[in-house]
Amino acid sequence: MSSSTKPGVASVEELTAFVDDAGDRLVVVDVRNPDAQVEPGDQKSLAVAPLPSTEYRPQAIHAVWDRTTNTLQMDELKDLSKDTPIITHCGGGGRGQLAKEYLQQQHGFTNVLNGAGPKETELWAVYGNK
Repeated sequence: MSSSTKPGVASVEELTAFVDDAGDRLVVVDVRNPDAQVEPGDQKSLAVAPLPSTEYRPQAIHAVWDRTTNTLQMDELKDLSKDTPIITHCGGGGRGQLAKEYLQQQHGFTNVLNGAGPKETELWAVYGNK
């Protein structure tokens, strides 16, 4: 499976069990940046899977990973319980992993997986509609 090329990306089996166990508590955090000047690589994955909105994946949270400060926009995440089941993702897994580590190490979240993103179609099929 191609997701093995990105360190920290969950396996299909891990993600499936995680999503099943989480049920309605699952929070998906999309860390992609719509600004093509900042993250030109995101444009391909955004064409396949748009950012969360009221029409598309309304339960997911869009929180941009900022490479210049190595931080995640926390506005919509700060009130979540630390044991909330969270899947982070970008286009293919690199920033998703950084966001996962940031949530765990800087904010004390204990139940976070990196789901890679739309480029990893097998993984995306497990949670991409959440």
